[in-house]
Amino acid sequence: MIGRGLDWISKALLVLASILAFLLCFVVVGDVIGRVAFNSPLKGTPELVSSSIVIICYLQAVYAILSNGMMHVDALTIHFPARIRAALVVVSCFLGIILFALIFWGSIDGFAHAFETGEYEGEGALRVPMWPVRLAVLIGSGLAVAAYLLLAIRQIAAARMHEVLVTGTSH
Repeated sequence: MIGRGLDWISKALLVLASILAFLLCFVVVGDVIGRVAFNSPLKGTPELVSSSIVIICYLQAVYAILSNGMMHVDALTIHFPARIRAALVVVSCFLGIILFALIFWGSIDGFAHAFETGEYEGEGALRVPMWPVRLAVLIGSGLAVAAYLLLAIRQIAAARMHEVLVTGTSH
């Protein structure tokens, strides 16, 4: 039940991030055309692009985790017994939980500050508010914690059957 809900949320955020990336293409093309053809770039393009890239990355993080899109190297672990590989998968899930929990915890004050003070990036014609960026970091990292927790629980259940779940793309 929780897994299906998290899966649906991850796909919805993936679609949102994809739409944002698609729209960002028009901003960049408009900036390049304006710069080359009219010697007048779009104002605020660097601020929009840098903010959008952070939003896109964090909105896609939970989908990448749940769809086994995170890369791992298994040159050594492929030769380990199933129980040890399962234990290593659980350990890697807990490391992911710790990493994203620290990002989440460290981003709370930044989001509150950006929201309360109206923090922005850029000067002049376009001032990009930073609270949506910081909110995306909070949402993405919080959901990433939930995704890694779900993967750890699934791996522990699979380990009881002497199975190892694949948690990333092998290279």
